[in-house]
This record gives sequence, structure tokens and C-alpha cells, in this order.
Amino acid sequence: MTINLANVSPVSLRQLIRSGDFTGQTSGLCPGYTQANLVILPRSLAYDFLLFTQQNPRPCPVLEVSDTGSRKLHEFASDVDLANDFPQYRVYRNGQVAAEVTSVADIWQDDFVSFIIGCSFSFESELLAAGIEVRNITEKVNVPMFNTNIPLKSAGPFHGNMVVSMRPIPESQIPTAVQVTGAMPKVHGAPIQIGDPQAIGITDLNHPDYGDSVTINPGEQPVFWPCGVTPQNVIMQTKPPLVITHAPGHMLVTDVVNATLKY
Repeated sequence: MTINLANVSPVSLRQLIRSGDFTGQTSGLCPGYTQANLVILPRSLAYDFLLFTQQNPRPCPVLEVSDTGSRKLHEFASDVDLANDFPQYRVYRNGQVAAEVTSVADIWQDDFVSFIIGCSFSFESELLAAGIEVRNITEKVNVPMFNTNIPLKSAGPFHGNMVVSMRPIPESQIPTAVQVTGAMPKVHGAPIQIGDPQAIGITDLNHPDYGDSVTINPGEQPVFWPCGVTPQNVIMQTKPPLVITHAPGHMLVTDVVNATLKY
């Protein structure tokens, strides 16, 4: 079945995902609407993880936290099922990816708490509106994401290093990109590094740790933003018994417009 996603609404997109008719990455879809990352873990770990996000707000800006056991949200979407409305999920057991699935309804637990975390896909439409090309959208691929040597502040068992997303930006447009994204701290805000990947432990831009590589043209610099895949790197370091996340690039598209997240 061919699906036209050009003008699909967030509600309609979530329904397509819930029914299994769309399982792809969500960059560029529903422009202007907030997209979000996911971490689901047992209530016994929820306080420490919440403290971890507060200690590290750049890569882990929390938008909403669910009630214990609930698959619903109160603020960012009404018609939503957190067990089915992300195109793909990753199930981590003891720090290892045990499965990548399109639904986690069959393993849902009554003590689960879901953290909805801001995503840089949300500011991509703002970059486009400012006349800045977003290469991963142009090339119809997932954004490249990299592990770094940037240490995070620990909380309880949670510790590790930051993950960043990268977008090549023409040198003349970098100040605008910084200004546009800096106005949106709830979806990672301004870049954390510009033009020097080795300074943050990245040695090969052609082989991202998550997502896909993109073209970097002459006169462009790689620009790096804190990324909501950071919790997945932390989970692999911390090795809790069971955590569920989104698969990188496969986000929840919410009903909230990006403009409400600006300063």
C-alpha cells in the first residue's frame, strides 16, 4: 500500500503507525509539530532517571512523564498509545538490544513510567523556514548520530557519555542555525560543537553510530547538537534489567506545535 505522507496530520500519522502501516523514520514528517524521544522503565528506576534528566537537560530535555502504568499522555497528545505509536521500539535487557519491534503492548508492565524527551527533529522545520537546508531531509535518510567523549552527570545507577546529532551547515549560515535552535531549549537548543568532531571524540563522519551518513559539501561545517539517543547509550553502560526506548530516528509525532517550545 502506497501512503501519501505529504500533508498527513500528527493524529493520522500516529494512527498509521499504530496499525502497522508506517514503520519508517519520522524526520521531515508533520513539519511544525514537536517530535519526541522515548524512555520507558519500571517505576523503581524512574526517580533516578528523572534526576539524571534534570542533571543533563541538554541531551535529555523532558517534555512529559506518564502516570505509572499508563500508555496515555496529558499534554503533548490526546489520541495516543505509547506502546504502539512509535514506528519502531528498542527493547534493552541488561544493557543489550534484545529486540527491535513495532509494538511493545505484549510486554507492557503495570509499573512502567514513560519519559517523553525533546527531539532535534522538532527544530528542523525551523531551520528550513530560516532558509537552511537540512541534509538528512533532502537525502531522505535518518540523521547521523554519534557517541562522544562528553561526560554526563551521574544520578543513581545512570551514567555515560553524550550522543550528538550532526547536520552540515554552510559556514555563512551557522550563526543563524545557532540562533534558531538556541531559541528552542526544550528540543536540545543550540549546538554543542561546531566544525571539530575530533574534539568530542568523533573520528569518522562517514560512519555514524546511529542513523545514516549524509553528504558534507565544500564550504560546509559539521554542526553537532545534543541528542535524545543519549539515554540509549547510558542504558548500555548502566545495564538495567529492562528498558524500552524508541529506535533512533523513529519518533512520536505530537499534537504540540514547535512555536510553543520557544523562549
